[in-house]
Amino acid sequence: MSLKVGDKVPNFRAKDQHGTDFNWEEHQGKPIVLYFYPKDDTPGCTAQACGFRDEYEDFKGLGAEVIGVSGDSEKAHTKFAQKYKLPFILLSDKDKTLRKLFDVPTNLLGLLPGRVTYIINKEGIIIEIFNSMKAVNHIPIALNAVKNMK
Repeated sequence: MSLKVGDKVPNFRAKDQHGTDFNWEEHQGKPIVLYFYPKDDTPGCTAQACGFRDEYEDFKGLGAEVIGVSGDSEKAHTKFAQKYKLPFILLSDKDKTLRKLFDVPTNLLGLLPGRVTYIINKEGIIIEIFNSMKAVNHIPIALNAVKNMK
């Protein structure tokens, strides 16, 4: 199954950077920027995370939540979030369940996990998908999509 624009995101569970259970259904009712990235504490992923951090108040002001997803462990996410003062949720996807659910492609001959951002409205419907390895391009596109929901 490949989720696409117009699809409702099915319920899923994962662990966040605090080791807490994250249940998708509990986060419905507000816009969500769900972004998949390759790896914590690498140059592109750090630039992307810090970009979302720097615009986080704008997202919150629009009623949206930002959630990052990678295959790193909860412990790695904790270090990454603390090091860069990331105020949003980071989900651990060690077994690639979420990547498979969202059908996030790999890049560089299948060696590198893809970088894809899903903009999801308050009803849980995907309204935009942005797939680009250019990390910093995701933030303005996501912010603009959330602004256009209003």
